[in-house]
Amino acid sequence: MASPAAVAEAAARARLAQPAWAATAYERRAEILRKAAQVAEGHRAEIAGWIVRESGSVPAKAEFEVALTIKALYEAAAMPSQAAGAVLPSQPGRLSFAKRRPIGVVGVISPFNFPLYLAMRAVAPAIAVGNAVVLKPDPRTALCGGHVIARLFEEAGLPEGVLAVLPGDGAAGAALTDDRNIGMIQFTGSTAAGRRVGEAAGRNLKKVSLELGGKNSFIVLDDADLDLAVRNAVWSVYLHQGQICMSAGRVLVQSGIAEKFTAKLADHAGRLPVGDPATGQVALGPLINRAQADHALGIVKAAVAGGAKLEAGGSSDGLFFQPTVLAGVSPGNPAFAEEIFAPVAVVTTFNTDEEAVALANDTDYGLSAAIVSRNVGRALALGERLNVGLLHINDATVNDDVVNPFGGVGASGNGTSIGGPANWEEFTQWQWVTIRAEPPAYPL
Repeated sequence: MASPAAVAEAAARARLAQPAWAATAYERRAEILRKAAQVAEGHRAEIAGWIVRESGSVPAKAEFEVALTIKALYEAAAMPSQAAGAVLPSQPGRLSFAKRRPIGVVGVISPFNFPLYLAMRAVAPAIAVGNAVVLKPDPRTALCGGHVIARLFEEAGLPEGVLAVLPGDGAAGAALTDDRNIGMIQFTGSTAAGRRVGEAAGRNLKKVSLELGGKNSFIVLDDADLDLAVRNAVWSVYLHQGQICMSAGRVLVQSGIAEKFTAKLADHAGRLPVGDPATGQVALGPLINRAQADHALGIVKAAVAGGAKLEAGGSSDGLFFQPTVLAGVSPGNPAFAEEIFAPVAVVTTFNTDEEAVALANDTDYGLSAAIVSRNVGRALALGERLNVGLLHINDATVNDDVVNPFGGVGASGNGTSIGGPANWEEFTQWQWVTIRAEPPAYPL
């Protein structure tokens, strides 16, 4: 567990190492990122094994996460050779242009749920464009979310001091937001923690990128293929035990098909095997800790007391939480409002498209939404009215292709995005430059 003093020491070293790294030839920076990707490719099974053992991921999810991480490294490796500026209009005899420059030292605070990828998606592009990085992974996933990344870059030949990995608690995170050598914070985690990070970063005039929680809606219209809708809902709700910021926190189903859809969903949920992903073929592994399991059980209990009907699950064996379906959940019910971060499907019915929009927007969050319908035009018209940063028509709420900008609004983020073209905006800052052959004779 890194102390604030250790964070300060790493940040100071990073500040010293960063100018030489930024001045390194772009070909060399790209080469190191490609090499890190190649090292990861050569150790896929080992890295995925750590994700299974440490975070409770099922093997398929762990292997998918490694693949995303490798893709993120290759995408970042392309950045050093991309154009990083623009020539601006100016008067004759004067050249005016703007160029993107590294921020300096970027502090990255990453979560436990997709520990490797959600750290690497910030670390790789930040390094690619010439920044140094101090990474504080969640201490519950310090190996697969931190030391694996350190080892990949060490094997790739990254100069000493450019990357520091320091697992730690809230005190270490606070040290990052306060340190004068850190120019930017990229945070992925809960909204409550994100508010504290944003407040501290703002107080210290640091650039800040926040990717926070969500109460995401999976909307099923009455013309949907029910079997496909159920499969997409299961992926949206139960992938990685529902411990994903994009997980569907609400399943909104049009009333005419709600009974049949809910029965199919409950049947599917009841057939999903739960257990130790390191020892058996299971669909769901454990929740991250006892506090998370207790939190989810408390919400399920309160939801039933508030009028919801338990259609499947509702119990846990230690950290192994049974896939749960709650039906008849209305606004005002605790399960409708709170982010549960567990394998709990919250089913709410609606009559009209207008009502679906109102229910989906009845939250402070604004991350992801999905709409299933055979009428794409109808789905798009509905989707355009949703307050979300990510919208998926005939797909799941849980989606990321690495090359896309990823971010939310409201309590899901501060309007920033990370990934794809957004990485240039996030991890650099503009400098305006003008050049004249001779200084002008100003009249003052």
